[in-house]
Parts: sequence; C-alpha cells; structure tokens
Amino acid sequence: MFEEQPSRAKRFWLSPFVLFTVALVFKMYLAAYVIYGLEHPWLTLMTGLPTVWAAFFLIELLARRRKLMAYLIVNLLFTAIYFAVIMYYKYFGIIVTYHALSQAGQVTEVKGSVFQLLHPYFMLIFVDIVLSWLLLGFSKRLRRGWQRAANRRFIGWWLALPGFVLAAAACLALIWPHRGIANELVQTERMGIVNYELFLIATGGNESFVPVSSVTQAEIDRLKGLPQPAAEPASFGAAKGRNIIVVQLEALQNFVIGKSVDGKEITPNLNSLIRESVYFPRFYQQAGSGNTSDAEFLTNTSLYVPLRVPATQAYSGRSLPSLPKLLEREGYETMTFHTNDVSFWNRSELYRALGFDRYYDTEFFGDEDVVAFGASDEVLYRKSVQELAKVREETGKPFYSMLISMSSHHPYNIPERKVKLDLPERYDDSFVGDYLRAQNYTDYALGQLIQELKDEGLWENSLLVLYGDHMGLPIYSLTEEDLRLLEELDGRKYDSSQMLNIPLIVTAPGALAPAVETGIGGQSDIMPTIANLAGLSLDGQLHFGQDLLNERANLLPERYYLPSGSFINDREIFIPGTGFGDGSRIELPSAEAAAGWLAAGADGGAGAAASGAEGGDAAGTAGAGDAATAVNAGSGEPGAGTGVAAGSGQAGPGASAAPGSAAAPAGGSGAGQKAAAEAPSPAASAAPGGPGEPSGAAGGEGSLGGSADDRSDGGPATATQEQFDRALKLLRMSDSYVRSLPTTEGDPAPVNGAATDSSANAD
Repeated sequence: MFEEQPSRAKRFWLSPFVLFTVALVFKMYLAAYVIYGLEHPWLTLMTGLPTVWAAFFLIELLARRRKLMAYLIVNLLFTAIYFAVIMYYKYFGIIVTYHALSQAGQVTEVKGSVFQLLHPYFMLIFVDIVLSWLLLGFSKRLRRGWQRAANRRFIGWWLALPGFVLAAAACLALIWPHRGIANELVQTERMGIVNYELFLIATGGNESFVPVSSVTQAEIDRLKGLPQPAAEPASFGAAKGRNIIVVQLEALQNFVIGKSVDGKEITPNLNSLIRESVYFPRFYQQAGSGNTSDAEFLTNTSLYVPLRVPATQAYSGRSLPSLPKLLEREGYETMTFHTNDVSFWNRSELYRALGFDRYYDTEFFGDEDVVAFGASDEVLYRKSVQELAKVREETGKPFYSMLISMSSHHPYNIPERKVKLDLPERYDDSFVGDYLRAQNYTDYALGQLIQELKDEGLWENSLLVLYGDHMGLPIYSLTEEDLRLLEELDGRKYDSSQMLNIPLIVTAPGALAPAVETGIGGQSDIMPTIANLAGLSLDGQLHFGQDLLNERANLLPERYYLPSGSFINDREIFIPGTGFGDGSRIELPSAEAAAGWLAAGADGGAGAAASGAEGGDAAGTAGAGDAATAVNAGSGEPGAGTGVAAGSGQAGPGASAAPGSAAAPAGGSGAGQKAAAEAPSPAASAAPGGPGEPSGAAGGEGSLGGSADDRSDGGPATATQEQFDRALKLLRMSDSYVRSLPTTEGDPAPVNGAATDSSANAD
C-alpha cells in the first residue's frame, strides 16, 4: 500500500492531511444533522473546514517527527467535541461548552440517561478511530508504512505558514461578526462548532454583567413590568405559623395531570389533591444545567441560575439570601431531605449557602428499597415524615422542610415491583410509556406521603407546596412514535410549551380556598409566593420572582432547554434568532385549555368548592357534596385572591365554577376581588420543529391569533424588542448580584441529620 516512492497523486490522497480532513468533514455534518437538521449544508462546510485546516497546517508547519500521532490526537479532540455537542444537545437543547468538563464526575451517576440518549448512528463518529486503532495496532507493516508516508513533507513551510494564517483569519472572520448573538444554536451555526468553543475559551465565557449598584428591587420590578405592590396583599399570612413542606417532584410535567390512558388515571392522587388546592397549570421551569439542584436553588432564593454551569458550582460559595434564612428568623427549624449522597452536585455547599439547619441524605435513608439513585420515594416520605414529627415534638417549633423525590428520574427505569399503571400494548418499549409509568409511581408514593402526614397529625397545620423540578421528555430526543403517543394523549402536537410546563400545587387545609390560578409563573416565583402566605416581608431581600397570588403579568427569562435570550411572557415563548427580529414564537395554551380537565370533571363532584361568597366568606360551600374548582383567569390587576372566579354572575352557596365559565363573587372581601373576564379559547398548537429548530412558527406573528385586547391575562399579543432586552438585563442583574455577595466562610454548615438520629435506619 505504501511504496518506497509512491506517485504524487497517491501521496496526496493517502496523506494524513486529506484522510483526516475527509473524516472530520463527515463528523461535522453528522453533528450539523442532529442539531440543525442540515438546513444550510454549505454553511456547515464553510464554518467547519477553516478550523480543521488551521489545525492541520499547524501540524505540517511544526511537526517533524510523529506527525501521524499529532493528526490522530487532533482528530480525537475534534471527535470528542462533536460527540459531546451531540449528546448534550439531545437532552438540554443547547450547545455544550468547556464549562461542562467540571460536571464530568456526575456522568457515572447518570449513565442510564446517557445510554438512553445515545442513538446507534451517533457511534458512526468513532468509526475512523476504531479502524485506525485496529489497522495500526495489529499491522506493524501498515503502521510503519503510514508513519513513513506521514513524515514525508507533504506541504512545505512556504505553503503551510500562509495556509495556517489564511485558515486562522477565516476562523476569526467567522467568529467576530457573530459574537453578539444571544442564541447559542444560531451563534454556533454561524461560527462553527469548534470556533464557538474556542471563542468561549478566549473570552472566558463571553458573559455580560451590570454595575451592582444598579441592581435594586425597584429596577427588577420595573423590568418585569410589575405595578406598585398592594398595601395589603391578598392571602398575606394565610398560612402564618404553619409548618411548610415543599416537595420537589422529579421530572414531573404538567401534561400528565388530569390525563387517563384507556380510562386509567396517570396521577389520581395529584388530581384529587388539586381539587382541594390552589393549582397553577401555566407554570414553567427555569432550571439550568444543574437540573434538580438548580430547581432547589431557584425555589429557595428567587434568583436566576448562572449561564453555563450549575448553581451549585457557581454560587454555592456565596452566602445567599434565602427562604430558609427568612424562616429561621421567624423561629422555624429548616431541613432538607434527599436520598442520594449530599456530595452529589455539591449539595453540601449549596445547603450551607442557603442556610439550612439540617440535611438528610443517603446516610439517613440507607439503601432500603433502592430506585434510581437511592431509597425509593416511599422510603423518602415515610422516614422524612417520622423525622418531621419528631423534630416538631422535640423543639415545639414549626419547620420548613424540602423533600426531593428521585424515583422517577430519566430514563425512567422503574423496577417491575413498582409499576402500578398497566398501559396498553402500544406503549410497550416506548420512552413515553416508561415516563408515564414512572410518573404514576411518583403519584402513588405521593399518596403515601399525604396519608402519613395525616396519620402524624401534621396535615391540618401545614402548608404543602408541590412542583416539578424540570422537564422529563426533551423534545430533541423523542422519536416519531414518542411524539405520536404524546399527541394522542394530550390532543395536540408536543412542543416546547408542553416540555417546559410543570405543575405548581399549593395546599393549606382550612386556610386556602381551592382555585385554579391561570397567570404565568416560574420557579423563581415560588419563594415570594410562600413568603406571602407565611406572612414574611421581603423588604430588603432582593428577589427576581413575584407572588403569584397577587401578580398576574409575568416575564420569565430562560437559559437552558431553550437558547439564551429566550423568555416567556403572558402569551408566548419567544426564541431569538440572530437577534430579536428573526426570532420565533410558540403560543402558550390558554387558561381554558390549561385547566380544561377540571371543567370536564365538574359534574358529578370532580371539583372543589368555589370561593368568594357574599360577605367575605373564605369559601363557598360545596353543592351536593362536591363542587368545581374556581378559576382565576387573571386580569393583570393586583389584589386578586385565590378562589375568586372569572366570568359573570354571582357565587352562591354550592355554585360550581368551571374554567372559562366560572362564577364571580358578589362582593367577597376575604380574598379580594378580581375583574371579571371570560377565559380565552384554546390556542392552536404549534408543530414541533425539525432537529435544531425551536417548535412553533418561526419568524414573527404569522401563527399567533388574537391581540392583547381580547386576552384576559393582560399580556401582550406578541413579544417585543423591549421585553427581549429586559429579559436579558434581568439575567445579567442576577449574575452580577450573586457575584457581589459575601462568601460562606463565616456561615455555619448544616448538621447531618443522621448524626443526630441514631434510630434513622432502625425501621
């Protein structure tokens, strides 16, 4: 194959420069197909080839011996980048950066998730490496022949030097004009994948900050478009002095709530709980690359997650203003429960930064009934409730507790002994089927928690807050069959508005009237909402969220699962292109569509009592034993309390209120009044985009119906340039503020709960 004096043509085609160029062109196209759908095939070549050639010209210029080894190393490096980009995109929907190297230690913990995302054809990216290893490793003659051919000077310095300069200049020409694009997907497509990574390394992440002096609560509220707060917020102190139990449910999306498959409810316990709770169906995740741990951070601080790394990595060294610290000053014991090791995602430092008194991890829960990464949700709830009752009895103080469920973790491999939902055959061997079974088990375990709280006498004097931590079904990794099953289940095509939609459920028996709050909310809003119910003042404590019981209009910046620059307003999800002008929009489901299942179940006692009866009664009485949940469609005005229904008419005793046609109060003052408005009709669903495309109609208003004037939520008909700028500024303000906080050097570390309870594993 390699003669002593091969022809010039053969030397050219068998040279490492040419062979490795061909191999890397294939790999850059494979990555482009997965991420962008090869919509612009020539752009892939134009942005990728200069980087490859710059590296290869440098090898030809500098390498004298072991040139083949240099080519192999560069090829392996480029391959690793392309493969990492593909795999990261399939879950997070954005481009991985060098910052993710700090998370490499977590991969072994989530290897099941990695394998689930790994499509067989992705492995084609390693074909040349495997073949090279086999051929060069087992054939000494071939190895020596190729080494001799590689070490022959294929390109002289007089060609290699200008070649490198021109290729490097081309890379710079690709990077520089596109450095200001917020959307990483568009930015990477215009720069080239490897150029994008080099750009971030050279700029230290290209992050933007604002002067800390400009970060004030008044400025945050202005950017979010919030009015002056009411003198007496609705429901302020409704749960004052109660125990507060926050349950973060792994990968729970809102679309499963109220759904049945062939007559079998997926979440019967949650459905039942919602009928006696305040339910927020238009609630959206804001978690970042830390996923579950980021959701913990958001919930407890009302700050935004950092740009490219988990909050536990970037912010856990800062002394964070938090809900645990607020409640501790009110005499609460603060505890957090998680069945995995506290070192996972650096939670030991996060809990110190948040100011928890105690933490309980795998040392407390042991290895009983292991599911996913630790003891099952059933064990989590049973042992946690026992400990909560014990702490309450010993200290006589109310407690704030956070319980982190994990059994329904991606890729949803629930053990057979835990499967409670018998799905039809069409769901067999499908990712969606696995997900539904996992969420049904989550719901089953939650039913055990509620019963245990009642058995221990904690239910009636507690505020219970439940929400999903992040999406469970990334649209980027679903098959056509998965998408078909989801459309069959939800009645519309699956898109990013469903993917990001998680439920929020707030229950305070005897203190909060059941209602459906249909304003837009996000995880940064949980802390202010709890603070309002607990009667805590947030004066002097910076927060980027808002109390969802008093504010309807919202602006939610997003950082992960959608490109940077994306945000959610009262009407839609906006996703930028090169900037605002070429962005795309996904219309959000209307209030009626969001809670329609409750209306469908209103007849026959499927709902909860409507509130807002005459004379300021806390809640209307149920008719015929049961009634429907009232809907708060939101008029954009503050001061609307829970349970006050939209629509017209009066709420008499036992009046049923269905979404979109609910009864309005005749003058109740217990929770305030809301402007009556008819709920909007369901929005048309947007089709999911191809690989690399955001779901929905691209580039403007073509797919959007109606206008601001015919909406009851007070939100704009479409996103605006001003909102885009404000959302970006809010993120930068949060980044700047957290970086200015003092370190945790003087803060006490939380106590290991297992060390204070020798009986933790006795039962």
